Amino acid sequence: MSNVTVCARFRPLSSKEMRDDRDGGVCVRGIDAESFVFQDDKEDEFTFSLDRVFYEDSAQAAVYEFLALPIMRDAVNAINGTIITYGQAWAGKTYSMEGPGIQDCDEHKKGLLPRVVDGMFEQIRSSKDIARYTVKLSMVEIYMEKVRDLLDLSKGNIQIKENKTQGILLSGVTEVPVSDSTEALQHLCTGLANRAVGETQMNMSSSRSHCAYLFTIHQESVKDKRAKTGKLILVDLAGSEKADKTGAEGRVLEEAKTINKSLSALGNVINALTSGSPNKANHIPYRDSKLTRILQDALGGNSRMALVCCCSPSTSNASETLSTLRFGMRAKHIKASPRASEVKSTKTQEEPSSETKDEKRGRILEKMKERMSKEDIKMLEEVFIQEGIIFSPDSMEEVDAAYEDTVSKTIISLQQTVEELQLKVKELEAENKGIKEQAFGNLEYDRLGKMSRFISSWYASLFTSA
Repeated sequence: MSNVTVCARFRPLSSKEMRDDRDGGVCVRGIDAESFVFQDDKEDEFTFSLDRVFYEDSAQAAVYEFLALPIMRDAVNAINGTIITYGQAWAGKTYSMEGPGIQDCDEHKKGLLPRVVDGMFEQIRSSKDIARYTVKLSMVEIYMEKVRDLLDLSKGNIQIKENKTQGILLSGVTEVPVSDSTEALQHLCTGLANRAVGETQMNMSSSRSHCAYLFTIHQESVKDKRAKTGKLILVDLAGSEKADKTGAEGRVLEEAKTINKSLSALGNVINALTSGSPNKANHIPYRDSKLTRILQDALGGNSRMALVCCCSPSTSNASETLSTLRFGMRAKHIKASPRASEVKSTKTQEEPSSETKDEKRGRILEKMKERMSKEDIKMLEEVFIQEGIIFSPDSMEEVDAAYEDTVSKTIISLQQTVEELQLKVKELEAENKGIKEQAFGNLEYDRLGKMSRFISSWYASLFTSA
């Protein structure tokens, strides 16, 4: 068991904060790299001790190396990891996660996301003689309690599923294979351009959604063909907001209410995880929001987790900063159980396959996608999802064999149906012929009857006239 890594990061005072507080008042006084004194708006002082404290002069690289680098390395080695930025609106969460931009920005200002991507592919390149890797990228946002696919906007309500072996999954989410950091960052830029933002009095471009970047890293050993998979999730949470400070109205206010509600649900989950008796199982309300549902594995499952509490040092934001720090202190007591994913041998001629029937069906469905219409694919996918079948295509030889077997059975069934129809046609033809013959006989009989009656009548008239 291990604890969540929790850090506090204080950004510099903004020009607005310096205008609002002419004394340039700050509510934080540093002690060392792990501790500081906080003074609230009532001038009460609290001492906080976390895993690390980053002050306004701390470099972006320092945050990455302490917080994200160890988790990224573990994810490449199949130990799941999650990195979250948390705090009030305009506290520096997105700057910590992305920097000024994830492409073509100053090396010193690069955020966690581009540094993680660069570091991940650098580690993969250095391990190419040991293992072969494939990396897939997904990107979603939780906006107004709907999970939207930022790489395919037509998928506006992704469903969250759970599988016993793979944990929480996003059903039907776009997974883009990426081969290097440049390609990954290009896709991330595309997704970020689709993210919901809005203007408030605190921020010209305020995030109106929680955003999650998901990397699935599949590793296959060169030596013994054993495979394992790690997941790395980075989450940039939308900030908590007070309407009197943001001036939110209308749609923006409704967005703020939804954001605050989901953050409150996150707090409730953390309280439930840290306040229960160690020997007594208590209810964890993961299903109260889409955010907590997606983070279920990270908060209480098989994943390493790091939390960056982004804060304003200004006395004008002291109450929000105190709330953020208390959230971080609670999260620090969460116990996690990170472990490497189950190692599986890839299929060889010498070894029989250990796949379950569900996995085989899933791979068959993937193969059949190439030869079916979109409507049929959608129908089959819905059926497989409803049945809880989660799949990951591996061996194409077995897929081909299964596909050919399915096609063969279908052809035989169709042939039998055709033969039955042909037999039925022959029976109908014979029956129709009999009906025709009977009808023709009746017609001839009727004609003979009429002729006989005519002759009798004519013959009788001859005797009458005589």
